[in-house]
Amino acid sequence: MNAAGSAGGDDACPADNRRLVDVRADEAADLRMLLQRIASADTEAFADFYDRTGSRVYGLILRILRDPGYTEETAQEVYIQVWKSAATFDPRRGSPLSWLMMLAHRRAVDRVRSEQSHTDREFVYETTNRTDEFDEVTEEVSRRAEREAVLDCMQTLTDIQRQSVTLAYYGGRTYREVAAELGVAVPTVKSRIRDGLVRLRGCLGVR
Repeated sequence: MNAAGSAGGDDACPADNRRLVDVRADEAADLRMLLQRIASADTEAFADFYDRTGSRVYGLILRILRDPGYTEETAQEVYIQVWKSAATFDPRRGSPLSWLMMLAHRRAVDRVRSEQSHTDREFVYETTNRTDEFDEVTEEVSRRAEREAVLDCMQTLTDIQRQSVTLAYYGGRTYREVAAELGVAVPTVKSRIRDGLVRLRGCLGVR
């Protein structure tokens, strides 16, 4: 009786593992296809790629930075990098998700180092009573330039484009959640996000 029960239990695990492997393989194939389309400047594929992976990227970065504000900014930087460098993805070196998580991890670690470096510089300034205000202001302006450029370009969008993009990219919402929030159909949300991304891309000079 025990032997039979044990055999049954042994059979269950491999089957479950096979299903998990199949699911992961299917996801990897879908994401590879989306990256190929993103490399051809397909904004709909980009939005779909974000919809499938955004929560995992946000979760990884949040575990490192432990600050929702910095996490949102860093996640946005990751997806801008995906848009710019999708063509560099090499499937021989790993899955699309592992590549994406590597980008997210590097960005998060860079942000930690940047913030720590900024904190160290402030400490040196305070303890040595230096008066290089001009240099400090210049550095701060440079650090925030990219974020301010994005915010400025957001103002060029229509109200519904801006609301849709903000909810999707800053709020981490899916298409359905954005549609429910705005009280419009899902295809309308997809269209507004796609159009908004095209306009943002042009405003930011992304090629």
